[in-house]
Amino acid sequence: MTINATFIGQIIVFLILLWFIARFVTPMVAADLDARNRKIADGLAAADKGQKDLAEATSRADAIVREARERAKLVEDQAARRANEAVEAAKQAAQTEGARIVTAAREEASTETGRAREQLRKEFGSMVVVGASRLLEREVDAKAHAQLIDKLADEIGRV
Repeated sequence: MTINATFIGQIIVFLILLWFIARFVTPMVAADLDARNRKIADGLAAADKGQKDLAEATSRADAIVREARERAKLVEDQAARRANEAVEAAKQAAQTEGARIVTAAREEASTETGRAREQLRKEFGSMVVVGASRLLEREVDAKAHAQLIDKLADEIGRV
C-alpha cells in the first residue's frame, strides 16, 4: 500500500476533527450527561427523603391515633363513671324520698287511726248511753254523765 498525499490529508483532517470533538463537543455532551446524572441523583435522594418522611409521618399518625384512642377511652371511662355516680345519686335520692314518704304515710296513718279511735270512743259512748237508757227505760242525760262516759270510753280504748 502506498501512502499518498490524500491519505495523509485524510489522517490530518481526522486528527483535527478528533481534536475538535475532544475540545468542544465532548465537554458539552459531558456537561449535559453530568447535569442529567446530578438530576437523577437528586431525584433518587428526594425519593429516599420522601420515603423517610412518609415513614415518619406514618409513625406520627399512628402515635396520634393511639393517643386519640387512649383519650377517647379515658373520656368513655369518665362518662361511664359519671353515669354510675348519677345513677347512685338518683338511687340515694329516691331512697331518701321513699323513706320520707313512708314516714309521712305512717304518721298520717297513725293520726287517722287516732282520729278513728277517738270517733269510735265517742260513738261507743253515745251507744252506751242509749243502751243504758233503754235498759233503765228512762232517759239518761249525756251532759250530766259526760265524765262517766269519758271514763268508760278511756277504759274501752285501753282494751
